[in-house]
Amino acid sequence: MKFLFLLFASLLLFSCQTIPEPVDDYTLARAALEAARDVQAARYSPGLWHQAENFYKQGQYYYREKDWAQAKSFFQKSRISAEKAENSSRLIRQKTGEVL
Repeated sequence: MKFLFLLFASLLLFSCQTIPEPVDDYTLARAALEAARDVQAARYSPGLWHQAENFYKQGQYYYREKDWAQAKSFFQKSRISAEKAENSSRLIRQKTGEVL
């Protein structure tokens, strides 16, 4: 009987674990998008820019729905795409001689 109680209690504890709200990922994705916007990534690296924006919007959707795992995943994808767009834009602008 004691074993069954311990088994039930441990299952109950493990089932109550939740994924924390991805506030840091949300913030980092937004900051990466702003940095990419500052170097005109939409103009110089439109594919990566639009991909980053789409991932961010999907992350916002899942965040509002409180699906933290999906939101975190999309915010991370957005941040990576935005960073790539920013770096690509900086490189293109440097090659063309534009001042940053």
